[in-house]
Amino acid sequence: MCGIVGYVGNDEKAVEIILDGLSKLEYRGYDSAGIAVVENGEIFLEKKSGKLENLVNSLKEKDIFSNVGIGHTRWATHGNPTDRNAHPHCSNDGKVAVVHNGIIENYSILKDELIKKGYIFNSDTDTEVVSQLFSELYTGNLIETMFKVKERIRGSYALGIIHKDYPNKIICARKESPLIIGIGENKKFIASDVPAILKYTRDVIFLDNGEVALIEEDKVTVLDENKNIIDKKITKIEWDMDQATKNGYPHFMLKEIEEQPQMIEKTLSAYIDVEGHINFGRAFDNIDFNKFNEIHIIACGTAYHAGLQGEFFFKKINGLRTNVDIASEFRYNDPFLDEKSLVIFLSQSGETLDTLMALKLAKSKGATTIAITNVLGSTISREADVVIYTLAGVEISVASTKAYTTQVVTMYLISLYLAYRNKKITEEELQKYLDDVYKLPENVGNILLQKERISNIAKKIYKKDRGFYLGRGIDDKTAKEGSLKMKEISYIHTEAFPAGELKHGPIALIEEGTMVVVVSTQDSMVEKVASNIKEVRARGAYVISVTKDTHKEVRDVSDEVVIVNDNGMLLTPVLSVVPLQLLAYYTAVHKGLDVDKPRNLAKSVTVE
Repeated sequence: MCGIVGYVGNDEKAVEIILDGLSKLEYRGYDSAGIAVVENGEIFLEKKSGKLENLVNSLKEKDIFSNVGIGHTRWATHGNPTDRNAHPHCSNDGKVAVVHNGIIENYSILKDELIKKGYIFNSDTDTEVVSQLFSELYTGNLIETMFKVKERIRGSYALGIIHKDYPNKIICARKESPLIIGIGENKKFIASDVPAILKYTRDVIFLDNGEVALIEEDKVTVLDENKNIIDKKITKIEWDMDQATKNGYPHFMLKEIEEQPQMIEKTLSAYIDVEGHINFGRAFDNIDFNKFNEIHIIACGTAYHAGLQGEFFFKKINGLRTNVDIASEFRYNDPFLDEKSLVIFLSQSGETLDTLMALKLAKSKGATTIAITNVLGSTISREADVVIYTLAGVEISVASTKAYTTQVVTMYLISLYLAYRNKKITEEELQKYLDDVYKLPENVGNILLQKERISNIAKKIYKKDRGFYLGRGIDDKTAKEGSLKMKEISYIHTEAFPAGELKHGPIALIEEGTMVVVVSTQDSMVEKVASNIKEVRARGAYVISVTKDTHKEVRDVSDEVVIVNDNGMLLTPVLSVVPLQLLAYYTAVHKGLDVDKPRNLAKSVTVE
């Protein structure tokens, strides 16, 4: 959620570099921003609530020259989004400044202890405890003090700390919240995500849980939980900043929607070889797929909806018992897991804390774990037994689009791979399934040609304050994702449920003008869906249907229709989500909302 940037180098451009890095992390979601640097032997601190530009404007008239500093964009958890609660937080003596992502769970106990010792707290945050505690435990050695602090705090954290006595060093630590180190020539960086430092270096170190690092302009010292100095692998980031810029689009979300054909092509070319077979390299070499008697798919939000699509694939193609759970609930539902369980974890960022905690539970039970994620070197990708990357490229808009479609396509390929390997489908059947997936990029492109029409439909609904999304079978899963998109960026309250559930309560809420969005791609369900549409229209609903041209029954009873091509029973729902993404996007645009950074939301959710 929150963004961290730190810099130490051989020049005095810390303020400029940190502000630039924070601007690259705005997509993560935040409500205040701040910066702390060491200048002339003292810590200079500036913090502002609201957008980053408020901080930037407040610094314009101040000539601050420093070669070391830390910055932060905060998403409020403890305390309101105010100047005083913004990070960094300083110790009472003004010697220590701290930025923090995560939650210090025992902060109230520590705070009471420190208050009794005479410390005065100036914010409502849990993070301020760290700055005061660091000052209290300070030994004159940054590494030694950091380990003393780690012994006292509980919870999740990525910490970046500067001390006025060490104007050329940053000390940092990581537990359950992402933190990377950028390696440049005579300059080093810390950040919570790659885009913050990509302008300056492509060489990064991914810190693991429990590790502490001392950052200096000419070296990085990393220690494990046992205080042993360790050698860390340097990873070279291959993607470039073009993927993290709008390239003339009004919003990242529209750009990312339109990138979906390209990203699906990229996924297919990576995992289908020249002989027309699915090939995940050596990823599954050590897994005996015949031993599994059930599959669990675990995820949150949009990734959860992608998991629902995956459930349909595994049941239909493999005939395997498959369950989908929301990660935040999974651990508390006493799941039945053992060595015969295959558990698949979906996370766009690879840092979703609820999903990570569920993964650790599954591993403790002896289950085999597969991570499907979009971020190289992310925590979940390192913790799982096997990782498959979705190759969606960097996704900046908070509302996920291309990450969702590539997750669905990746699960489709995994389900086919598993079925073919276990002789559940023949070579001929495999090729037929692959023929369907080959059509996807072009068919998604055809939907994008209908942008203007979908925008005109959005003009008719953008003033509505509620609505319903309906579907049957696999279309119900797509409807759920469409509903979430509308909620996320247009703030229209929508609900999604199987169309057959209408008569079991929800139809009581249908009245004149109620917006109802229907997804109908399944030939076996078309008559029943048409009947459901008639029920809501008889009560005054305004119906927008996403359907195939052959579904005349649905077209004839809808107020608005968006046509998608037939892409096979399993994959046409991948097409039908694209009009729903566009409908949500244009509705938010017509309302004049901040599409890429919707209120209260964050791209990477690293707290429980």
